[in-house]
Amino acid sequence: MKNIKLIAIFLVIALGVLSLFIKNQKNTLQDKRAIVAVTTFALYDVVSHIGGDTIKVVHILPFGVDPHSFEPTPKLMAQIEKSKLVIYNGAGLEPWTEGFTFKSKAINMSKYVHLRHLKKSKGATDPHYWLDFANMQIVANVVTKELIELFPQNKKLYLHNKKEYIAMLQKLDKIYREKLSNCRVNTVVVSHNALGYLAKNYGFQVESLTGLAPEAQPSAQDVTRIMQDIQKEGATTIFFENFVNDSVIKRIAKDTHIHLDVFQPMGNITKDEANAHLTYKDIMYKNLDKLSKALMCH
Repeated sequence: MKNIKLIAIFLVIALGVLSLFIKNQKNTLQDKRAIVAVTTFALYDVVSHIGGDTIKVVHILPFGVDPHSFEPTPKLMAQIEKSKLVIYNGAGLEPWTEGFTFKSKAINMSKYVHLRHLKKSKGATDPHYWLDFANMQIVANVVTKELIELFPQNKKLYLHNKKEYIAMLQKLDKIYREKLSNCRVNTVVVSHNALGYLAKNYGFQVESLTGLAPEAQPSAQDVTRIMQDIQKEGATTIFFENFVNDSVIKRIAKDTHIHLDVFQPMGNITKDEANAHLTYKDIMYKNLDKLSKALMCH
């Protein structure tokens, strides 16, 4: 009986060691996949969907960190240097890339898309171009081309995945147009203006507290202006972002008696959103629901 117990214990230990060995072997094989590094969640979503399991996508910007003020750590720099391909947003969103020498091929995606130029700020461009579904289709095409050049053996898979991704974007555009076509309110108020592309494409106005810079501190004049805009335009909602100090926005919402809500412009996503495995598609549908309510659309 004692020998049987010892054998049973030995078998349990052996199975545990074998399971751990298989898991480690699997992780080792996964780690051998080529790395493609990206800087924003939108790029991460495109590359992950088109590349599938053939590549390992590294999100340079940790989830839950503001992209405007991010500086990569030495560990992340090492990941960048190991990458076969680096794709970054451009248009001034990642100041740390200025003067940085990429050892692998690097794509500045802003060079391919249609940027919104700001009339009030001479020479400035709006970097949030991923909120334009036509631009995201361009991104999908560029990503597919680059992946095929790197891994031509996977061409058929990449083209298939691109076709599905573009179909998803076209459906999103159609639903946005339908849902935002008949609205009683024409203006939304935001902490910083990341919604310019959406506003331009779907015909509503945006009033922002701090312009394009979320880290900028609003002045007393900014607060007064926004409160006047809320009353003048009949705005129902004021949006803020997860990575922005919301104390001023909360005070404005309380003083003007309007609804306060979080809008996700996807420069980055939160850790909770990442853990929930939310996709670009998921978040854009959530954003549409919030926009349609704020604009009182039928």
